[in-house]
Amino acid sequence: QVQLVESGGGLVQAGASLRLSCAAAGLTFSSYTMGWFRQAPGKEREFVAAVSWSAGSTYYADSVKGRFTGSRDNAKNTVYLQMNSLKPEDTAVYYCAATWRKNGLTSRDYPYWGQGTQVTVSS
Repeated sequence: QVQLVESGGGLVQAGASLRLSCAAAGLTFSSYTMGWFRQAPGKEREFVAAVSWSAGSTYYADSVKGRFTGSRDNAKNTVYLQMNSLKPEDTAVYYCAATWRKNGLTSRDYPYWGQGTQVTVSS
């Protein structure tokens, strides 16, 4: 049974930083591309970032490029999302997800999901 558990969300002011973590269990973590998505109230879930199985490739949405960095530690079965220069429009529930695809840029690519962690950025 695959389990993905996010942590690290919270309430911060604009310009601050947060690091989200996602601990994975029940899968061969090093074989999976890990993705981050977010969903704001009243909006569809959107792609944020993806980190390939080897961390050799990372992909970012244009809205976060240059501010967010995805990384992973395969020894700890954990993927991270470092978020810098946060803006109020980054406010959302952030989800991590896992896929066996080489890369995954849409939610349809991911069969496994965490429960989400809330990030709120005040102006």
